[in-house]
Amino acid sequence: MAITRTVPQRTGEDARPPVHGEEGEAREEREERGRLSSPLALTLLLVVMVLAQGPIRGALAEPVMQSWTTVFVAVMVQALPFLVLGVLLSAAIAVFVPASFFARALPKRPALAVPVAGAAGVVLPGCECASVPVAGALVRRGVTPAAALTFLLSAPAINPIVLTATAVAFPNDPEMVLARLVASLLVACAMGWLWLRLGRTDWLRPPARQTYDGQGRGAAFWGSVRHDVMHAGGFLVIGAMAAATLKAVVPEEWLQAAADHPVVSVLALAILAVLLSICSEADAFVAASLTQFSLTAKLAFLVVGPMIDLKLFAMQAGTFGRGFALRFAPTTFVLAVALSVLTGAVLL
Repeated sequence: MAITRTVPQRTGEDARPPVHGEEGEAREEREERGRLSSPLALTLLLVVMVLAQGPIRGALAEPVMQSWTTVFVAVMVQALPFLVLGVLLSAAIAVFVPASFFARALPKRPALAVPVAGAAGVVLPGCECASVPVAGALVRRGVTPAAALTFLLSAPAINPIVLTATAVAFPNDPEMVLARLVASLLVACAMGWLWLRLGRTDWLRPPARQTYDGQGRGAAFWGSVRHDVMHAGGFLVIGAMAAATLKAVVPEEWLQAAADHPVVSVLALAILAVLLSICSEADAFVAASLTQFSLTAKLAFLVVGPMIDLKLFAMQAGTFGRGFALRFAPTTFVLAVALSVLTGAVLL
């Protein structure tokens, strides 16, 4: 009895027989030439922009586009120096600081490590863009996520530069400095304890990092810096573009209408802080310029902004995962608004 064997038929590219030698190399060269390389794509884009420079120039001259460009550039210029600061500090933590240091610096009980990490936010003279990569490095170095997240929220709001800027922006209302310090620290610690209670490990997914085994510390440091700049910088650009878009289309008269209602004014400035995505070193001056709003509403603006805004959401999603950001950001917003109102009622 004859036994027949059925050979599956290959289609498409798989149907081509493997070719070796000079013929195979020639085919690979033809396929490579057929692909659109990055330099070629950039060249084509530049040619299109040159040919269409008239319509492009006309579109950029529109008031809406000018407003968009101004906000985008302002957010990037404010944030980039502190993003670089955070990246450098993150790389230094990852390469030069032994993991045993954090075990000694923080209390072993996570519930006690949370307020210690919150108070440690005073020592980092940067904004929220710097705290995200630092918090990511702390998690990778084995720090309990609750403490790292507490530090992420507190550092951009209670460091000396931010508090000094707040004092300068509100010379006639010095109580704003204490109110901002107290409210921000309360929110950061509350979120840390809430994570201990309800947080799950699978919600927190830091991106995979390239290893630098066998390399010197200098090479490992700069390798980590390049990785974080490319990774966090891309999400910063996305967040800045979203903030500029929303700023350009929201009518200014809405602010005056919202300021006439105490409850609406707090929510309006809290939402405005999310949309504007202003660096925490500069937000006090923006809040002080909103003279039609109450001090409590301005406090909500100052507490919410450094903890959750568009660029921060994008950076947190890129650093810890989108699932984490979708849970962490709304909870932080609600707690920040509630504790700002409570602190304002007591101190302002």
